[in-house]
Amino acid sequence: MTTLLVSNRLPVTLHRSADGPTLTDSLGGVATGLAGMHAAGDGRWIGWPGLTTSLSPEDLASVQRQLAARRLVPVRLDRAEMRGFYQGESNSVIWPLFHYLVQQVPLFPRYWGAYESVSRRFAEVIAAEAAPADQVWVHDYQLMRVPALLRELRPELTIGFFLHIPFPAYEVFRLLPKRRLLLQGVLGADLIGFHAAAYAEHFSECVTRLLGVETVEEGRFDYQGRSPRTGVFPMGISLARFEASAPEGPFGGERRAADAAGAGKTLVAIDRLDYTKGIPRRLLAYEELLRQHPELRERVTLVQVAVPSRTGVKAYRRFRRHVDAMVGRINGTFGTPSWTPVNYLYQGFTQEELLTLYRMADVMLVTPVRDGMNLVAKEFIASRVDGDGVLVLSEFTGAADDLVEAVQVNPYDIEEAAEAYHRALVMRRLERRMRMRALRARVRANPVERWAESFLAALRASASLPRELVRGRSGEEQVGHALGRMLAAESLLLLLDYDGTLTPFASRPEQATPDGDLLDLLAALAARPRTEVHLVSGRQREVLDAWFLGLAIGLHAEHGFWSRPPGAAEWERHQAVRTVPYDDLLHLLKGYTERTPGALIERKSAGLAWHFRLAHHDVGAAAAAALVEEVGRRFPPEVVEVLHGQKVVEFRPAGINKGLIVTRLRTTTTGKPLIVAIGDDTTDEDMFAALLPEEIGVHVGPGPSGAPLRLADVSACRALLRRLVVEE
Repeated sequence: MTTLLVSNRLPVTLHRSADGPTLTDSLGGVATGLAGMHAAGDGRWIGWPGLTTSLSPEDLASVQRQLAARRLVPVRLDRAEMRGFYQGESNSVIWPLFHYLVQQVPLFPRYWGAYESVSRRFAEVIAAEAAPADQVWVHDYQLMRVPALLRELRPELTIGFFLHIPFPAYEVFRLLPKRRLLLQGVLGADLIGFHAAAYAEHFSECVTRLLGVETVEEGRFDYQGRSPRTGVFPMGISLARFEASAPEGPFGGERRAADAAGAGKTLVAIDRLDYTKGIPRRLLAYEELLRQHPELRERVTLVQVAVPSRTGVKAYRRFRRHVDAMVGRINGTFGTPSWTPVNYLYQGFTQEELLTLYRMADVMLVTPVRDGMNLVAKEFIASRVDGDGVLVLSEFTGAADDLVEAVQVNPYDIEEAAEAYHRALVMRRLERRMRMRALRARVRANPVERWAESFLAALRASASLPRELVRGRSGEEQVGHALGRMLAAESLLLLLDYDGTLTPFASRPEQATPDGDLLDLLAALAARPRTEVHLVSGRQREVLDAWFLGLAIGLHAEHGFWSRPPGAAEWERHQAVRTVPYDDLLHLLKGYTERTPGALIERKSAGLAWHFRLAHHDVGAAAAAALVEEVGRRFPPEVVEVLHGQKVVEFRPAGINKGLIVTRLRTTTTGKPLIVAIGDDTTDEDMFAALLPEEIGVHVGPGPSGAPLRLADVSACRALLRRLVVEE
């Protein structure tokens, strides 16, 4: 099995010179973390190689040869596409909102079209490269739509997705204009990975509340005939890059001399120049430190490295000016001819230079306002082969869950942060070394190689789950065989559920009106030779009358309590049942509705339905469970039968179910038609149970079912019925 890695950018940088284009390795979390795995394997890495549109045909061919030699597959994008996809939707909308910086999101974002089209381009390239047995690992927020788009093209592939930034809480995520499309995109994967348990929990809540998708078990969803699941995989670093040879660096001698003389200490911070990294708040806390502890003036220096980032985004250019001004103000206020409080370095650094900075730090400041993991903290720890140094770490990083021996701080509390800096500066040597020893043990125990191995092992396990857990759709061969039997049958009797089968669920029952395409499809089926169509629904007869007036189909309301044969004018009531204690039951349901915002009651002639699709998921589910328990205590099962549907609990007379319709029509229909029953929830299981072995049951959507044939969703159901008409 080969693994295809997919990221927004390939792990190389394209350079142009008089000698022609060359590729050099890129630095960065994803690129660095996966480089070793890619080098050791035989898979390919798919991503954007940089702008190649202006290259001559000869230079383009040279780049292609260099990429192929490294097993890199390019997704070519022009400058306008990258502006809308990367600088626009990815980094102007998704990035700030996922980091809780809602005020940074543009008022009128217009980038979604580019994000969607580029995502589709990625999916097409992956689909062309992947063999059926390959597994695909898609990375990060720029490609959240890719898993679903790839699933459309290659449904048989095993797909993993990993988010390297935080996933925000529901109350923040719901602000995103294209929130449902992003969730649907990620759910195209079999395994969805996060750095921290909180991010996985936030994702699950958003899926449940925004998409109405149910969980099979903790972290696993019923979605379009599949069971995608979440997992927590804290990313590590490549230890060899920070421990090998352990050079002392150019500051080693100066460091020892300064320590012996009791000279000043150095705080170091290394960040991309990004508003999520907390640089302004860090500068304010350092300023507060100098104000509250004047004895530290001229004895401490902050080295702030700001690596240029996303310089094409207007918000980042404004942010740079803001940081420049803050540094200038602090140095102007506290600086002396012999001392500069903040040594501000706006530039990139080589691996060796970063290593030197890590090792010269008395205190390392990693204080972003929000960060998915933050590998700088782990790189600092790995580089400290001397066993010394103090890490001050924001509690809003994914790394904070793992690196508990760091001095953790809330970067929004300026005074607390200043005192944390002071505590780190004056910490005794014994405590520093005890903390660092524990931190190094944690980092060594979880290197990046183990992170990748654990994710891919979980992805393979997801792909090989038993059929009863995956509950996937039937294959084209199985569907084709059933369709052939229907087409060849001397006569056909179709029993069709409505909600969730022929039309998607709506927030309120009355909103699920049939569209024109569905009405045309039902009319065509009814006009098909030797075919009889019956709509078997839990809806009230008045609703079915209004929606399907004029169609030559049979209608069965309230799960068969009322029936009207094709062409008949009057409804027939099923006589062999007792009615429910309507008034008592209605009074009980009203009490639960008043206590459950978003819940509503649907009144039927034979029973009552309690809908909680609009309620908060946890609140609605808990209230429904309590309601069912109370009904069970107050009314015997031979009087009130309880049915669980999609976000609805129905209370109906005992003895009425859709299976009775199958039995009745089998005996009253002329000849011996092939009966085909199609439905989506527990109320339709009675139909499937009443079928004979030679008859056909079709379950639509996820969830357990006794039907042998399974379709993914409403669209797949309509497509099958349409083939009955077209291929006749």
